[in-house]
Amino acid sequence: MADNADRAAVTIQQSLEATLARRAKLATQATNSECDDCGYEIPAERREAAPWAATCIECQGIREQKARQGR
Repeated sequence: MADNADRAAVTIQQSLEATLARRAKLATQATNSECDDCGYEIPAERREAAPWAATCIECQGIREQKARQGR
């Protein structure tokens, strides 16, 4: 019979595996070189640092600010 610690360990492991799978999928997706919000080119440095990025740094900052205000 599994105790609470065993069940918690399984839940944590499953969550970790799901998170890693999502990140791997994002990292392997082809990225567009244009920002989804403003249409300008995403700088190469940002695309290298965050290959999954769909927005430039400025637009991402705006998205994050709006998300914080919505809380």
